[in-house]
Amino acid sequence: MDFNDFCQRALKLKNLPLPGEDSHNKMSPELRIQWLRDNRVEEANPRRAGVMALFYPDMERETRLLLILRKVYQGVHSNQIGFPGGKVEKIDRDLMDTALRETHEEVGVPPSKVEVIKELSDVYIPPSNFLVRPYIGIYPDPQPFIKEDSEVESLVEVYLRDFLDDSNHIQEILSTSYAKNINVPAFKLNGYTVWGATAMMLSEIKELLRQVL
Repeated sequence: MDFNDFCQRALKLKNLPLPGEDSHNKMSPELRIQWLRDNRVEEANPRRAGVMALFYPDMERETRLLLILRKVYQGVHSNQIGFPGGKVEKIDRDLMDTALRETHEEVGVPPSKVEVIKELSDVYIPPSNFLVRPYIGIYPDPQPFIKEDSEVESLVEVYLRDFLDDSNHIQEILSTSYAKNINVPAFKLNGYTVWGATAMMLSEIKELLRQVL
């Protein structure tokens, strides 16, 4: 989709209610859904984080969505696909500030160049005990991203049309940090299997975009 057309339509997202948990559950392993039935998130005293779903034009003015492949490290999210973002720091005014700061640090996008058009539903991640708030942002500059090599292995620049294509919604047998060989709903994007919290956030974004595109 032409980026200018996308921007005009995406502004309508501001007035739409969030699909929330219903959209998350479509991309949640059954074990996670069961955990949330049996536990209260607030009792886990989770850490907070903010991430940015950044839509931008490529050099042909086609709309794309930016994801990142994280580095291999000692942690539950090692070598996984996610959004630019990270944990709250003392310098942050709020969670949106966190998402913008981390996006700048990880992929080089100045916060002043991002128009944040929608705050999304929080997603709790039991293995790392993070409660994450995603935001949808528009970045109108088709400038090359500058990845932070210590945190980001590679950039995953997804065409909007591929993200919205239902044939890229799959099921795979995966081993996670909390279970072996379980059936997991996922997206197949640019050759990567995108599952877990990122897939849940993408599910909410996709349901919202379907209402305006």
